[in-house]
Amino acid sequence: MELIIINILQGIALGIIAVLLFELIIFIHEFGHFICAKKSGVQVNEFALGMGPKIIKLKKGETTYSLRLLPIGGFCAMEGEDEESDNPRAFNKAKVWKKIIIVAAGAIMNIILGFIMMLIIQVQEPYYASTTIAQFAENSYTEKGGLQLGDKIVSLDGYKISTVNDLSFAMAMVKEPFTPEIIVIRNGEKLNLGKIQMNYKENNDGTKILVYDFYVNAVEKNVGTVITETAKSTVSTIRMVWYSLVGLVTGRFGFNEISGPIGMTSAISQVASEGLKSSFLDGFNNILMIMMIITVNLGIFNLLPIPALDGGRLVFLIIEAIRRKPINPKYEGWVHAGGMALLMLFMLVVAFSDILRLFTGSGLGG
Repeated sequence: MELIIINILQGIALGIIAVLLFELIIFIHEFGHFICAKKSGVQVNEFALGMGPKIIKLKKGETTYSLRLLPIGGFCAMEGEDEESDNPRAFNKAKVWKKIIIVAAGAIMNIILGFIMMLIIQVQEPYYASTTIAQFAENSYTEKGGLQLGDKIVSLDGYKISTVNDLSFAMAMVKEPFTPEIIVIRNGEKLNLGKIQMNYKENNDGTKILVYDFYVNAVEKNVGTVITETAKSTVSTIRMVWYSLVGLVTGRFGFNEISGPIGMTSAISQVASEGLKSSFLDGFNNILMIMMIITVNLGIFNLLPIPALDGGRLVFLIIEAIRRKPINPKYEGWVHAGGMALLMLFMLVVAFSDILRLFTGSGLGG
């Protein structure tokens, strides 16, 4: 009974940590806009964390700082951001290069936060995995296919391999008959081994996935490798997010593989529960890893040239820099309003798919 109570309390604690980390992701994004606006001399009317009715508000100088009821977002409201303003310190009066920095700062801060989160995870590791072959399992398919001890895998089916996470991601993308093209560095030279048959296993649901049939060398942990591996793993995550977005557009991934806040909440709950089976720290690290992926995802997605997102605003600012005069705010407003409407519709469809997945095990299109 006592163990059950402890597990429940740990689960609640991890739930609170997950909410706080999610709010941190939103806060750091909006803080990027906020601090760059302040440093650029742009007037910030309100800096809010959360959405909906205000719970707490404090006015300091020209800016109102507020905490709102719903922990699902936040905003940094600048004078003249979405309308014309004669205020000399309005966003629309600022030099275009300053506006570009202000708009891009939120996404950049998300990626920096991702690096810090990855650093917290990496610094706990006793050592790191390389992509250099150290040993083969018995009856290894890849050894029979031409891989040798000391080979450093640098590409698998065209996907660049820098970390073991890249290797795992690339292997997960390979389809039957599981014969990806592998490129290695052997004796200092790049060598294309061609298509190699890889080992796989069949899950209970009938799906098949590639499995490792070799072991890799360890990388010694020191200050240098901690920073290097953190940077490489952060870049690896950015590449995976970008590859996944491209895959959605090209049809490589289906709609069923998209998750919104509801799906992410379910995923966070699952990884936290899995981690708690071993220790509270493992549960925390699992949540931190998910949050790291979310913050990088948010940063990259916000930079896409989609109306209503930061990337959409950047497109207009780049056009303004080229034309040396802004596009009529009325027309820009129409574009962003239309983009926001489509974005909200998309989010509703994704939310419905997430709910459907919870009850049926498969979302829309799955």
